[in-house]
Amino acid sequence: MRQIGVEGADLESCVNRAQQERLVITRKGRPVALVVGVQGMSAEQLELGTSDKFWKLIAERRRQGTMSRASLEQRINAGRQQRESSHEASQRTAQKTRRR
Repeated sequence: MRQIGVEGADLESCVNRAQQERLVITRKGRPVALVVGVQGMSAEQLELGTSDKFWKLIAERRRQGTMSRASLEQRINAGRQQRESSHEASQRTAQKTRRR
């Protein structure tokens, strides 16, 4: 992170420099601003990057337990098989009802 005094800073050079590294603007040796380059980022990335709600959600998700891909696939397949069995049972019931 580079520092530059506000007295010697010009906007164009600060913007250019901020694309490579964060730039702290100082006044009388004390930090007063931070310039961060955002070239190449979308509006959505900028919005999410500064959203407290988004970062709280990320922190909550990171505290949650994880599962392996194999476990996830087993869970998905079990749910799929359960739905298929349920669907087949519904079809059998419907066929019996139609026969009566």
